[in-house]
Amino acid sequence: MKGNIYLTGFSGTGKTTVGREVAARLGWGYTDIDDEIVALSGRDIHDIFREDGEAKFRGIENDALMSVTKVTGHVVATGGGVVVNERNRDLMNATGVIVCLEARADTIFQRISTSTQEAGVVRPMLQGNNPLQQIIDLKATRQVAYAHADWTIQTDTLSHAEVADEVIHAWTHLAKSPNDATDEPDLAATVRTSSTSYPVFTNWGGLIHLGERVKNTLGRQPRSAYIITDTNVYPHARTVQNSLEASGIPTHVCFIESGESHKNLETVRRLYQWLASQKAERDHLIIAVGGGVVGDVAGFVAGTYLRGLPLVQVPTTLVSMMDAGIGGKTGVDLPEGKNLVGLFKQPEFVLADVSTLSSLPERERNSGWAEALKHGFILDEDLLSTFETEQQAISTLNPEITADVIRRSMRIKAEVVSKDEKETLGVRILLNYGHTIGHALEAVTSYRELLHGEAVAIGIMGAAFISNEMNMISDQDVERHRSLLSSYNLRTSYPEMDIDAVRQAMMMDKKVVGGKIRWVLLNSIGDAVVVSTVSSQIVDRALRRLAE
Repeated sequence: MKGNIYLTGFSGTGKTTVGREVAARLGWGYTDIDDEIVALSGRDIHDIFREDGEAKFRGIENDALMSVTKVTGHVVATGGGVVVNERNRDLMNATGVIVCLEARADTIFQRISTSTQEAGVVRPMLQGNNPLQQIIDLKATRQVAYAHADWTIQTDTLSHAEVADEVIHAWTHLAKSPNDATDEPDLAATVRTSSTSYPVFTNWGGLIHLGERVKNTLGRQPRSAYIITDTNVYPHARTVQNSLEASGIPTHVCFIESGESHKNLETVRRLYQWLASQKAERDHLIIAVGGGVVGDVAGFVAGTYLRGLPLVQVPTTLVSMMDAGIGGKTGVDLPEGKNLVGLFKQPEFVLADVSTLSSLPERERNSGWAEALKHGFILDEDLLSTFETEQQAISTLNPEITADVIRRSMRIKAEVVSKDEKETLGVRILLNYGHTIGHALEAVTSYRELLHGEAVAIGIMGAAFISNEMNMISDQDVERHRSLLSSYNLRTSYPEMDIDAVRQAMMMDKKVVGGKIRWVLLNSIGDAVVVSTVSSQIVDRALRRLAE
């Protein structure tokens, strides 16, 4: 793990002030390279330049940097020219994260002029006939070196506190790459997106160690954490709170009403009010402990309050472990449809403690297997075969076998999300197998009659009927669907269905483009495709079969 943060950038970009702020927040030491040079040489920097020249100064500067790199847990504000020297860049790269603070030349000129007047010091670069041009020219010569930074922050319109927020955000994502955890036995997968990367952990009994995992994975100790959960998982939320507080992280808990009917904007509003009353700040941490509803709502709140707080997902149901907790999809329902308001908010990491499933009611646990079976149907026939041959062990939550199939299922979800974070490439949409009909069933029953997995299982059966009518899968494949779903006590029909209402609700699905539903169907078991040419007659026949 890289142990320091090095702030680079031109004079006037705020390295000193921001560096002290970041160090204070992280509880780290702070070092200014210019101060180290003075301490090493016993002379003022301007005297070194004037008496010995720039070459001598750069040598002392390198010695000062070398002494700093021997310690860890420091925020280091470097001089504007430190990065020009390749040896300096190599030293910083080897021992920390380099964050460049950027600003336009006119912003720098204004800041330097103001600080010079206030401090009464002499700035050589302001002494010429055209100091702004001097800044432009000198900055241009260093720009290539600044580009070697791991992360760049444009500071022109940000306060020092906001820049500090961004530096900590950079450190969080760069200091300890998930790739560093490849020997971590609990690591199920690493999600890699265009914006970030994060690990997905699976284990049995890991909630009690969550506090240390937060600090190790984030590379820092959050100053405060906020658990969002519901009353159904009260013991697990308290375990998480105790673990965080034992690790020195002050933690607050807010319970929301359980159930899909409470996944709405009113719940979000109450959570905003709670966070405001707690004086939550942007570098504090939100932790979602619970099922898919908690994960969706907490993720949406984390992505929007103060324009974004870091988030950790701790799914405690099968559905949330294998689906909702991974991939960054968050949101709430409207009366008109499911998940119509939302955004992508990737977590810092996901931890699935499989032992939490033991406390689930049997119906809810059965419901959750629908998402895992879905992963097998669309992408992994070997996983599907394991669900067939190990049905008894999985249904009774054999620790080793259950953790293994959940880990494999979570890995599939992580790989798909990594390929297509925001469903723009036609890959992630495959995860919606069974969801078009399933979501419609949930909506028309006001999210009260069917659990999510139960609705998805019925939708999977409907998608199998459609795939069969499109001559894509065989009758035997359809029967395999029915047999597998039934073996995990999942419904494969819904006689109470209002077909007209379901048909209308399906047109609100997010996969509708140009008035046509993009159906996820199967060419064969383990080979899913997207089809937009399914006739209304075929869909109606599938719905009628489901209603039998």
